[in-house]
Amino acid sequence: MVWKPHATVAAIIERDNKFLMVEELVDGEHVFNQPAGHLDPDEGLIDAVIRETQEESAWQFVPEAVTGIYLWKHPENGETFLRFAVCGSCRNHDAGQALDDGIIAAVWKTREELLADSLILRSPMVINCIDDYLAGKRYPLDMLINVP
Repeated sequence: MVWKPHATVAAIIERDNKFLMVEELVDGEHVFNQPAGHLDPDEGLIDAVIRETQEESAWQFVPEAVTGIYLWKHPENGETFLRFAVCGSCRNHDAGQALDDGIIAAVWKTREELLADSLILRSPMVINCIDDYLAGKRYPLDMLINVP
């Protein structure tokens, strides 16, 4: 059996001390995550995070910097995720756009609201990405290179 980690991207978007999050239904449970998802075939990382943000939140994402690269193994099913987190801003919300399957809503939450007992985060990477963003971690976008 060949081991293959899931290559994913996530958008870290802050406005007025709140972060753009998506509420989604995963295995029958309501969870919160950044707009995020898998890389599609023949797609670059920046294109992927722009696309995923639009599909999951109906916001146009403007990438500004890489916040971090995260490796996480799910403790229950053993799946491994390699997440590329990109911070930036958003504009031109399309309130009439249907959101991706499984997405209940796009919402703005503070870090404190996300840590409330009643909310469940999709993975520990969610808060790690926010904490790194708040700590000022920024790396140039041109470190993400598509090799032809």
